[in-house]
Amino acid sequence: MKKNSKIPANYQTVMPYLIIDSAEKFIAFMKEVFHAEEINKVMRDKQINMYGKIMVGGSTIMFADTTGTYSASNAAMFIYVDDADVTSEKAISAGATIVTEIANQSYGRSGGVKDPFGNTWWITEMLVKNSVRSIYQA
Repeated sequence: MKKNSKIPANYQTVMPYLIIDSAEKFIAFMKEVFHAEEINKVMRDKQINMYGKIMVGGSTIMFADTTGTYSASNAAMFIYVDDADVTSEKAISAGATIVTEIANQSYGRSGGVKDPFGNTWWITEMLVKNSVRSIYQA
């Protein structure tokens, strides 16, 4: 598919935009667990994030704090990582709860966690044939 030239650099055609409680804690969680890079944030005042962006790998996630006008709007996201077990452990240590345990699936090693902000992350490691944890082993 041809890239739309009207889409800014480092943006996808479809991007998550989360309205969450405690955007500052969300940024810290994302940096700790998924090695996110903070790109931009615009504060409404000293406590309320009006608009922010982080990058995880090549994907941009936009977010803002909840307000009286905008209530929480959470999402379920699928994310590829190098090691699903390690990443899931990091998420749990950072306050996430287990939705499903990490296990081998037909599409890779995967499981779900719910972050402290109400978002579900389907943490997935693509397994290659002959890997130590290969789903192809008998």
